[in-house]
Amino acid sequence: MQKALETLLIGLSTGSIYALMSLALVLVWRSTRVVNFAQAGQAMFSTYIGFEIASRSQIFWLGLIFAIVAGAVLGAGVDYFFMRVLFKHANSGPAAVVAPVIATLGLLGLIRSIVGLTWGGEFRAIEAPASKDGYTFGEITIPFSPLNTLIIVTVAIILIILAILFQRTNLGLALRASAYAPEIAQLAGIRTARTRTIGWAIAGGVGGVAGMLVTSYNFLTPYSLDLLLVFGFIAAVIGGLESMAGAVVGALVLGVGLTIILNYVGTSLVFIGGFAVLLLVLLIKPDGIMARGKVRRG
Repeated sequence: MQKALETLLIGLSTGSIYALMSLALVLVWRSTRVVNFAQAGQAMFSTYIGFEIASRSQIFWLGLIFAIVAGAVLGAGVDYFFMRVLFKHANSGPAAVVAPVIATLGLLGLIRSIVGLTWGGEFRAIEAPASKDGYTFGEITIPFSPLNTLIIVTVAIILIILAILFQRTNLGLALRASAYAPEIAQLAGIRTARTRTIGWAIAGGVGGVAGMLVTSYNFLTPYSLDLLLVFGFIAAVIGGLESMAGAVVGALVLGVGLTIILNYVGTSLVFIGGFAVLLLVLLIKPDGIMARGKVRRG
């Protein structure tokens, strides 16, 4: 019973971080129909900015704020200076589908090269904002620490803020309208291009948070967030690429599932287990577990 409870708590903590990356991918997908594989590079760059601030100030939360800002600025810049130009020149035919995906992969390599030239490839660590030691109850110590609790609480706060933004504000309404019906949104007076850039900025800021939280109990290198991108993408597909709620649910399902594999099967099968969970969900519900049913016409 104790091990099962520990597995659930660790799975929720891990899944919470996956949820942030999954949300970032869904935000971009809904506005552009592009899977932004450069999200890992954007998150990594903003995390290095946060690392510099946190290391110099010895204040993790200050570094987190700078990582969010850097991620938002980079995300907006990628859309404004890169994706807009790309869509303008590849707006029809197969190129409109393939070119953006290939471009984000190229952008990932470019950002990674810039980070490598600037900071090098050595392992770096950020001092965690809370203890990594598990809670102790009498003579029993569980592998769930104050840092894990802080991660869950931080992610929950961010998800609540995003929910309020998208459900209760005019900006959220514009973002949703631009994603689902851009032509109608334009007729309603919404500047869809600018709104899309804001969506990319939000995704970049969320990616910065994910990078800082992962690095708080791990090491930072130009390649350290690649696995986060993979599992974030799997979580987004599991939940449904059209659904922000699905991104969160898919990430939590994946986090708990991988932790079960880690604790009861073995570490060597964790990576394969992620794709096994993905295949299982796709076989049962290809559109994702939170996808809405399609309306029949005629």
